[in-house]
Amino acid sequence: MLWSQNYDPLGSPLLSTLLASIPVLVLLGGLGVFHIRAHVAAIGGLITAFGLAVGVFGMPLDMAARAAGYGAAFSMIGICWIILNLIFLYRMTLKAGLFQILQDSVGAITNDRRLQLILIAFSFGAFFEGAAGGGTPVAVTGAILIGLGFSPLAASGLSLIANTAPVAYGGLGTPIIVLDSVTNLGLLPLSAMVGRQLPFFSIIVPFWILVTFCGLRATLQVWPAVLVAGLAFAVPQFIISNYHGPWLVDMLSAMISMIALAGFLRVWKPKQVLLDASGSGVTVSYEESQRNLENHGHTPAQVVKAWTPWVILTLVLFAWGLPQLKALLNGACPVQTASFLDTVMNGGFTCQKIPITGLHDLVQRVAPAVAKPYVEHAVLQFNWLSATGTGILIAAVVSGLIMGFKPREMVSTWIETFGIMKFSLITIIAMLGLGYTTRYSGMDATLGLAFANTGWFYPFFGTMIGWIGVALTGTDAASNALFGSQQVITANKLGLNPLLMAAANSSGGVMGKMIDAQSIVVASVATNYVGKEGVILRFVFRHSIILAALVGLLTMLQAYVPPFTGMVPH
Repeated sequence: MLWSQNYDPLGSPLLSTLLASIPVLVLLGGLGVFHIRAHVAAIGGLITAFGLAVGVFGMPLDMAARAAGYGAAFSMIGICWIILNLIFLYRMTLKAGLFQILQDSVGAITNDRRLQLILIAFSFGAFFEGAAGGGTPVAVTGAILIGLGFSPLAASGLSLIANTAPVAYGGLGTPIIVLDSVTNLGLLPLSAMVGRQLPFFSIIVPFWILVTFCGLRATLQVWPAVLVAGLAFAVPQFIISNYHGPWLVDMLSAMISMIALAGFLRVWKPKQVLLDASGSGVTVSYEESQRNLENHGHTPAQVVKAWTPWVILTLVLFAWGLPQLKALLNGACPVQTASFLDTVMNGGFTCQKIPITGLHDLVQRVAPAVAKPYVEHAVLQFNWLSATGTGILIAAVVSGLIMGFKPREMVSTWIETFGIMKFSLITIIAMLGLGYTTRYSGMDATLGLAFANTGWFYPFFGTMIGWIGVALTGTDAASNALFGSQQVITANKLGLNPLLMAAANSSGGVMGKMIDAQSIVVASVATNYVGKEGVILRFVFRHSIILAALVGLLTMLQAYVPPFTGMVPH
């Protein structure tokens, strides 16, 4: 039986919006205010969302349960499988002693802690965001920074702030591809519009990271190098997004940024070097820093071997993201209409599309959230072979054999990793269950419609809708899927350019990436800061809001103020 969403169940938009926001407040408040463990806060948010969906928004009980289960199943395939295998690879490099060599080799490029942050957290992290997304960049960069002597809070928090400007083009452009699928505005125009917003922040964010880490005065001592890293990312980001498309924006821009920064540091040296990884130490002269600099003592062969697992990972992730290889690995990928065995016989061995019975095509979105009613699909794609996490596992196994691990040792390490991460995985599962419950019950649209009533200020508050979407779902792609169509509808009603507001949903959303529970959990695991998720949230929360507000202000300028209005394609 078809069920239509009700966006104002209490007959008062204000009260309905306040109720719809409670699950988010329970989750974030539990983490940041009451210092509750992440998995407990996420489960509390899920229970609250479930109760409101059924008790207030009128969603049938079994339908709400299936929505939560659908989100949990998606999280296990799309997110948990990625993070689990990535941490598995990381732990093997630790056991083999290669991660220490990798850290030492990075430190050999520069011993200035400020420049190490930019090179690793911003440039190197952006490369992994472009290749895979899904928490990969924060896990890798956070672990490297810990090894270089940064505190767990600095390593996790600064990695989260750094992983913002690249997010809209993460996973080979997945968020933009999803945005086009729900708005039909064109892939290249959307890529171009986002590419006329985020490059400003690609320059701002490296400076923002350092001011947060060591203050303005210490940041200004290395401003030329920071500007080179930011410009070397921002300019290619603009060019590639506008004239090629969303697929390779992050990976190519990150490579150019890393090469440009490393090359610049060969000809430019800071007068003062910061050696203290706490960010508060006294700087010393460049000459003195070199006198105290010790050679890491590793041979070139050892350095190459230390980087080999990550090179393998990069190559595999790049290959796994190619549409041609995905199509090959997925095969026919039929819809499961009969038994599992029958579907396998029809070409569904590596991939099946599984409709969620009792939910698929039974939830109807209605006006004013959409221009005309349509039913929500609920099809779980079980693509175990082409999944990004499987690619990471293959890279980990190949790397493990090269590092000298026996198969039995790798199995043992994988089981150990699962044991270490069990509560983190529960957090992610509960978080996605919460997100899907709010989506199918219509609570997400209730929140979005509240911002849609802001009139002339909508370009600002519409941007914040994207921010809320990522904070709720954990991914820019999911936020675009939830709110992309609504942005277009509202923009048309208000006489705004729909391309601008659709892009703003994605650009504003990237600033919510640092506060979603999934990213915080990944950061806490990678930096051995498990149980301190609330501390990380409090560290990054104000940065997330301020940066999202800045994106909103830029969107306002692009909507109303020449010459910024000329940046919007017509």
